[in-house]
Amino acid sequence: MAGNSQRRGRRTSNKKGATVGTGGKGRRALEGKGPTPPAHMRKGHAKQKAANAAARKAAGGGRAPQRRGGGKGSSELVVGRNPVFEALRDGVPAKMLYVQQFIDNDERVRAALQLATERGDIHLMEAPRPELDRLTGGLNHQGLVLQVPPYEYALPDELSAAAYDEGEDPLIVALDGVTDPRNLGAIVRSVSAFGGHGVVVPERRAAGMTAGAWKTSAGTAARTPVARATNLTRCLEAYKKEGITVVGLAAEGEASVHDLDALEGPVCIVIGSEGKGLGRLVGETCDIKVRIPMPGGAESLNAGVAAGIVLYEAARRRA
Repeated sequence: MAGNSQRRGRRTSNKKGATVGTGGKGRRALEGKGPTPPAHMRKGHAKQKAANAAARKAAGGGRAPQRRGGGKGSSELVVGRNPVFEALRDGVPAKMLYVQQFIDNDERVRAALQLATERGDIHLMEAPRPELDRLTGGLNHQGLVLQVPPYEYALPDELSAAAYDEGEDPLIVALDGVTDPRNLGAIVRSVSAFGGHGVVVPERRAAGMTAGAWKTSAGTAARTPVARATNLTRCLEAYKKEGITVVGLAAEGEASVHDLDALEGPVCIVIGSEGKGLGRLVGETCDIKVRIPMPGGAESLNAGVAAGIVLYEAARRRA
């Protein structure tokens, strides 16, 4: 009987009772809430998740794995109206341009948007200011943020192999301790101008192919490869085994660059930093050290200028 009573109780509890009124709340719930926000701004929407994932990747959270000796660098952000405009104007590779919502549409903004649209391969993403603040770490982005994709480095032996495939003696520049991306860009530009086959940079404590390097290269980075060496000394030793003469630039060099016959054959020119010059192990690995005569008495030259002088001499001898 007790069981029957419980069952009857359950059946009784399923019956509907009196309905409580909403006190007008239902009517207010039917009122409009304004225009529907864009998909990428609606919480939980697939497009918002995609936009947030892209933002995290641009900030460095989605870095691609690197392979030994080559691989890719990391994503980079160019922020601010003038820097973004100049990067787009100078052909810096980019894959996404973030534009702040309700941005003041001044001349620089219009010009940047026009350049990005003309390129055709850059995605435009509108984002609220707080999102751009988070993406840039609080930098003064002025409503424009350009995402530069990771640079794909070559392997050092690919530079010499490409030269031999073209029936030419390799002309390669290796950098030791050069940390200014603008110097790297200038050297890439000189290598391209004088018929060189590429530039080698160390994987650590050295300038990489950033947006600044791209700008200074004046577009030549698109056709002149930059290779990254895990260990520069071992890279130079490998070049020597291939029959490439390794020439180091040093103020105390035993010969003048104008008297260097090695520039006519396969050669790798090693340039150190302006202050410290070549490192000890790198200097000991060089087959010969040469100097650039400076009648004016300057103690050293900018790495980009020094590279241009030696590359010109090499091109003159090979002509």
